[in-house]
Amino acid sequence: MSSTGGRLSADRQLIEHARRHDCVVSSKQLASWRRAGLLPHHTRRALGRGRGSASVPDDEAFGLVVALARLARRGARPSHLALALFGEGHPVPERTVREAFRRAVRFAGPGGEGPEEGEDEEEWAERIADEVVSSGQRVRLVPARARRIDEGIARYMRERGVVWPPPELAVLDKNPEPPSPSGGEVTAAVVTTVLRGGASVTPQGIGDVLRAVQSAGWGNPGASLAEYTVEDVPDAGQEVFLPDGGMSTVPDGDVRGTLLRLAETAALEDLRDAWAASGATRDWALGLCARTEAELEAGELGDAAFEWLMGRAFVPGVVLLAEVGDRFWSPSDQALNSLTLLLMRQSLHALDDQVPGCQWDLLESPAVLPAPLAPFLRPQRASRTR
Repeated sequence: MSSTGGRLSADRQLIEHARRHDCVVSSKQLASWRRAGLLPHHTRRALGRGRGSASVPDDEAFGLVVALARLARRGARPSHLALALFGEGHPVPERTVREAFRRAVRFAGPGGEGPEEGEDEEEWAERIADEVVSSGQRVRLVPARARRIDEGIARYMRERGVVWPPPELAVLDKNPEPPSPSGGEVTAAVVTTVLRGGASVTPQGIGDVLRAVQSAGWGNPGASLAEYTVEDVPDAGQEVFLPDGGMSTVPDGDVRGTLLRLAETAALEDLRDAWAASGATRDWALGLCARTEAELEAGELGDAAFEWLMGRAFVPGVVLLAEVGDRFWSPSDQALNSLTLLLMRQSLHALDDQVPGCQWDLLESPAVLPAPLAPFLRPQRASRTR
């Protein structure tokens, strides 16, 4: 049967469609996007009555071509384009989306081929952590931008004779001799957690990280809450933290393996929701920085500075510093963060099953979570019973 329409004519339809939307694309670009799995191949349709068949663009290709022309730039990675398209709600092939999320995980974290013969998992994790620290790598505890804001607020308070944190807040830190872990110690703890997962997470370890990123001279009620969890709420604490150490709601083993399984099995709707929550959280962090800096420049602190102080005193400060410290944010960074948020939600859902009656409404307090994260992380059962 003869063909009266070829691939080139189908490409021309897409090129013309892009032109009508003020975008310029070429047949070479279209072919490259198809090879990368970003654009569906043309389909063949019979013309009927012996007139042969024609190659025509897939219906979804028209919108994808315009979006790709808008997002693409020289050197842009196909996986980054796939993630950006997916995040905007475009119909990227599922196989391409999942591979982009998997790629983000595979290139993250410390290297290592696994434990050597006769070496158990704990020894292996400690060895890799020591190697990372010895190489000079460090987790950036407080980024320069956050440190400048902390110092600006502290200076503003001193000039006006304001005591911060107030005694009512400081007294909530029950630890009389709080530890002060170094950057190397925190780096080692982070590497160990990545390699061992829930097996390495302890109440004291959580408290150590929270204290490592706090503002100088402050007490830390959030760290104290973690450190004394098992003592203050024995039943709930023992449900979450195992007697020999470790967190029962987070899988043991290399966290990257857990994240890869999420990339492969999570519903696409959940991946997109996590992507949106990740982007909104970054916008929140950078926006809070900008608003607080504007108040400092104007010489009049207000709502932004108060939100900053509450965040730095409690758990949101960790999220805030992580977002501010990541200056070169890429789609792969957002994909990895999205999978981490899915793992956090999974952990909270497991906790909701193990310890009924948790006060999940507290997640919506600005002292507990950044606003964009609360609706995403809240366990579904708690949401239904509101």
